[in-house]
Amino acid sequence: MDIGVMIAATAESGDIAEIAREAENLGYSSFYIPEHPVIPIGFKTTPPGGRELPEHYGRWMDPFVALAVAAAVTKRVRLGTGICLFPEREPIVTAKVIATLDVLSHGRVVLGVGAGWLREETEVMGVPFVKRWKRLRETAEAMRVLWTQKEAAYEGEMVRFTPVRCEPKPVQKPGPPILLGARGVKALERVARSYDGWCPIVTRPESFKRDADALRRMAAERGRNPDSLRMVGFIGPDQNGIPLDTLKALKDAGAHELILFSQVDAIKMAAGQTMQIVRRWAPIVERAQHA
Repeated sequence: MDIGVMIAATAESGDIAEIAREAENLGYSSFYIPEHPVIPIGFKTTPPGGRELPEHYGRWMDPFVALAVAAAVTKRVRLGTGICLFPEREPIVTAKVIATLDVLSHGRVVLGVGAGWLREETEVMGVPFVKRWKRLRETAEAMRVLWTQKEAAYEGEMVRFTPVRCEPKPVQKPGPPILLGARGVKALERVARSYDGWCPIVTRPESFKRDADALRRMAAERGRNPDSLRMVGFIGPDQNGIPLDTLKALKDAGAHELILFSQVDAIKMAAGQTMQIVRRWAPIVERAQHA
């Protein structure tokens, strides 16, 4: 099973190029960057889990600029977003940015995407919060058209454009994989219907297995090959990393890759300790080879 890492990329996190190069040297399979374009001042939405939103969320870099820096100094690691908020992005420009990164990285882009939880952020970016899921799906569909068709056009409720030429086309065909980061029955149905895979936050192997099994059934019912879906989980290591038994259980449940990201350590990453944490988690990469 592959092990990737996600960093909280801020101006204070450290040299992105050096961190990405070290992640590759340590054997990580992927290098991920999260996204929040803005954090509205005085927002009222309760963050997931009821916790206070860490201050560093308002300092995150643009993921695609940061990943372009990583692409320039690495050759092997996949370059991922965790997650990219498609509803808050203009589809045509974003499709071109992603395709450009895929070309420059020789086909290493993977997109973890989501609808977002912060109502005030979604709405300040110009999208009604209640329609964010539709905007997400239509954006993903429109991007696939832009990536594959010489004269691309799309007609949705929220995303629409007349025929355009949009190049470069991605190296990956029909485009970089788009994985949905969400939990619950509706999220699994959305993956089975519209996405290339699933990238939830993992809390327990048992719940991941239950949902992964349900997702495979849903995909098969829709005439899709369940084995074609890529299963990636975001998981937070504790002070001792991740136990071998947990790694084995997640692999047996169908996880192809785990992306390491800890809310506690993200605070330290955002303050300049990213390299130390990436190195501290490195033994998990070796442990996963025995799972």
